[in-house]
Amino acid sequence: MKFTRDDYNQRIIDKAGKIPEDEPVFLLRAQDIHSHPTLRFYAKLLEESGDVEMAEELRAHARAMIVWQKSVRVHKPDK
Repeated sequence: MKFTRDDYNQRIIDKAGKIPEDEPVFLLRAQDIHSHPTLRFYAKLLEESGDVEMAEELRAHARAMIVWQKSVRVHKPDK
């Protein structure tokens, strides 16, 4: 799996080996102020394509990010 950040490529691994080595992936962290709106937008796309269950899972995760953000300092993404 390939991240946009080289340090992620060195630190984050797929222990189950389900993601091909050359597949581009993207990681959103809760500390990123844009993470929960991004998840909610993606949930909307999922719902529109018929995957209501996964859309609800993402919305719940977005809510968890908001709760977490209230206890820490959030910021714009860094590179």
